[in-house]
Amino acid sequence: MQRLHESLIQQGLTSELQQLILTLAECGVEISRLVRGGALAGVLGVAETENVQGETQKKLDIIANDLIKQKLAANPLVKGIASEEETEVVAANGNGQYLVCFDPLDGSSNIDINSLVGTIFSVLPAPEGEVNEQAFMQPGTRQNCACYMLYGPATVMAMTTGQGTRMYSLDPDSDEFILVEERVEVPAETGEFAINMSNQRFWQAPMQRYIADLVQGKEGPRGRNFNMRWIAAMVGDVHRVLSRGGLFTYPQDTKNPTKPFKLRLMYEANPMSFLVEQAGGKASTGYERIMEIQPDQIHQRVAVILGSKDEVDTCLRYHSEG
Repeated sequence: MQRLHESLIQQGLTSELQQLILTLAECGVEISRLVRGGALAGVLGVAETENVQGETQKKLDIIANDLIKQKLAANPLVKGIASEEETEVVAANGNGQYLVCFDPLDGSSNIDINSLVGTIFSVLPAPEGEVNEQAFMQPGTRQNCACYMLYGPATVMAMTTGQGTRMYSLDPDSDEFILVEERVEVPAETGEFAINMSNQRFWQAPMQRYIADLVQGKEGPRGRNFNMRWIAAMVGDVHRVLSRGGLFTYPQDTKNPTKPFKLRLMYEANPMSFLVEQAGGKASTGYERIMEIQPDQIHQRVAVILGSKDEVDTCLRYHSEG
């Protein structure tokens, strides 16, 4: 990880944060290797278990989760760990400086069809005292670092420590993450949006009107055509936003009245919002900035609207009109 380490040094990060980021990158390298192996590595298929969200786990979900937990617990800088796949937070090292939240395999329903999956990390400062769920109850504005690894035709890592968003690509010959874009910039305007249209009938009225106007294209009030893209993995849709702009949303809906929101604040919404905002984009629930939300539990879910600033603002105007 020499090339990545050199990039981190140039950013002026503390040696402690550098070392933690290198550990996160090592997790990405190992999971990338497993994803590439696919059926040959014996990681495809469904496990006979459910996660804390009540979702059927894939074999690679469990493998990736255990791999990350082991690596983080072995790092003395990590005081506590929270995984999207587990009910309770895990205490690691009593004198650690950081808490790490992670989604070990975002988009795992894509595994068996050889489509995009990824890993998402959010790093928070560790408060004094014991490690419990309350220690993690910090808004996204407190994040020290956010990153994701996207396992596709190439494995890439997007990362921010609050000094802009950088993009790295994994060299498969050396297992080195190499800086390929020093400052990612999300265009303010866009002609693309990403949403699960199958849930349209369950959305709130503002989102119904907004998407309906986009779909009408030139003939509608927006006066121009939009393209829709949907990968079914947040990490892939956000990567597209960072690469060329766009709007990604998973809004509130009434499909399951007990679960009006889909995406998890601590494992998905906060880290992705940090990355998008640091690239000049915007992230909101429709009514408030995501990173300013005060969490009340570790598996809290929220509505998400993020991406190109002008288009997010347009969507928010629909919400302000009720």
